[in-house]
Amino acid sequence: MKKDLHPSSYRPVVFKDMSNEYAFLTKSCVDTKETIKWEDGNEYPLYKLEISHMSHPFYTGKMKLVDTAGRIDKFKNRYAKK
Repeated sequence: MKKDLHPSSYRPVVFKDMSNEYAFLTKSCVDTKETIKWEDGNEYPLYKLEISHMSHPFYTGKMKLVDTAGRIDKFKNRYAKK
């Protein structure tokens, strides 16, 4: 394998699904600005997700609408004129 190909800054990071408040802890090298206190009492970097396997319709089997950025309203306004 090539040297220095993969980042060396892996650390525990909490990923939080903002649509249903589901969170999980895993190793990552993603840049974060916020932190969160985890169940074990330690503080970890926090990365906010719009959708995860707990809210995605493919995995849940339910058609649940998640509109965090107002995309549906923007679409309706754009095509209402025509």
